[in-house]
Parts: sequence; C-alpha cells; structure tokens
Amino acid sequence: MSTRILQQIIPAIATSDGDGVKLHRSLGQTQTLRLDPFLMLDEFSSSNADDYIAGFPDHPHRGFETVTYMLDGHMLHQDHLGNQGNLQSGGAQWMSAGRGIIHSEMPQQESGRMRGFQLWVNLPAKEKMKPASYQDVQPAEIPLLSLAEGGEVKIIAGIAEIDGQSIKGPIQGISADVLYLDVRLPAGGFFAHALIAEHNAFVYPYEGKVMIGPITNRRTLKAENTGVLASGDRVEILAGDQGSAFLLLAGRPLREPIAQYGPFVMNTREEIEQAMADYRNGELV
Repeated sequence: MSTRILQQIIPAIATSDGDGVKLHRSLGQTQTLRLDPFLMLDEFSSSNADDYIAGFPDHPHRGFETVTYMLDGHMLHQDHLGNQGNLQSGGAQWMSAGRGIIHSEMPQQESGRMRGFQLWVNLPAKEKMKPASYQDVQPAEIPLLSLAEGGEVKIIAGIAEIDGQSIKGPIQGISADVLYLDVRLPAGGFFAHALIAEHNAFVYPYEGKVMIGPITNRRTLKAENTGVLASGDRVEILAGDQGSAFLLLAGRPLREPIAQYGPFVMNTREEIEQAMADYRNGELV
C-alpha cells in the first residue's frame, strides 16, 4: 500500500455569502482552487448572531450537489419542491440541484453558536439536467464509531472501513461516490484509512492541528486549512498535542470542463447563459 502525503495547503479566507453570513472558504475561493469533483468548502462558525442571523434567503442552483453538515445550531431548509428540513446540531442534508432548485437556508435561533460546513460537489455532464432531489439526515442517523486507540469517527457519506468494520453513512446518492468522515482524536491520537487510489482526497482540520503522511514524510496542517493529498491508497493522520478534529473527504474525479457563474455550474458558457435565461424566465426548475 502507498500512503498519501500532503501535496498542497489551501488556507481558508474570510468572506461572506447569502445575506451577509460570515464564513471561511478554502476550496472554491477562486475557480482555480478546486479539487475535482469538489467545487467549494465553506466553514461557518460564530456565536455572534449578527454574523449569521440573516441566513441564505431564496436562491437558485443548477448542475451540482451540496452537503451541509452542522456541528452546532439550527437551520431550516425549504425549497420549491416542498421539501423542508430542520438541520440541527449533528445533522446533515444532501441536495442535488440537478436541472434546478430554488431554496432557502435560514437560522432558527437568535443567539448561541452556529457552526458547520457546506460542501459543493460537481455533477457529471450527463446528470446536470436531472430532476432535483433532497435528503434530510437527522443526527441519530449518522453512525458514530469509537476508535480502538481513542477518538471517534462520524460517517456522513460513503462507506468507511474502520477497525475491521464496514460502516455505511446515511448519504449514499452522491454521483461522485463521495466519502465524508468527521474524525476527532485525542492528543497524539492516530487515524489511518484506506482510500480508492483513483479518487481525489483532502483533509480539513477545524480544531487543532494534524500531521499527515508516513512517519518518514509527515507535514503539519493547521486548522482552517484544506490539505490536498497526493495519490495513494491510504492516508495516515496524527493529532497534535492538543488533540484535533478534522474532515476527511474523497471522491471520484469527473475530469470534465467546468463553467461556473455563481450558483450555476455547467460544462460550457452556453449552458450557463441558458441557466441564467431559464432563471429569469421562471423556467429553471
């Protein structure tokens, strides 16, 4: 087996989205800083309601999928299909925009901490115009596995092989065969996991720092930085001296051209122009 090394570090930058929600964006801060099939990763985290209370009112999407995962807080999803999801601490949601969806994501709290992540995953060209769909995942539906050597893992999407067990996450419909793990380790804790060699992968620490790679070639990755992994069929991660919590994601690259304009992600400029026209004419969905 070949162990992946840390190939590139992408520091997250402070920005805002929606109606002024403050967040940190690593993947997707520019259209060149992506990792096929992943388009964007945002982390939002604040105990100041002014940073999040205005939320994300009605807005459109076409051509990709999103996974939103909450650590703390309560947010309500509503869309034109009639779906409604109460995204609460420890819960998640998967939305495939397909040919078009108009939705809102609004905080259901006026104080306290709102903390979580939104991931954008590209759709292959043949699926960009499929009907939109939505899945709401309650906290109790996400498997939580204690590690034999200390720490724990939540399996949000895909199938994880941990301590001899094969554990399936509740989100299984993502076209790019995404693996999405939330790992928490004590000080000096160690985590290793097999990865499909052909899949792209990255690590995002959100608490503490981690060291990535084989013992002969370890590099440090600090919180609020995306660490893009080189090729290989295994990853090894060592927690720092204060412990750490991080996301591990992997997915099948699509290797297709990308044309993006805000909430629309297609393959050509002409398809973007069509999406904009469809939205203006009420024909997006």
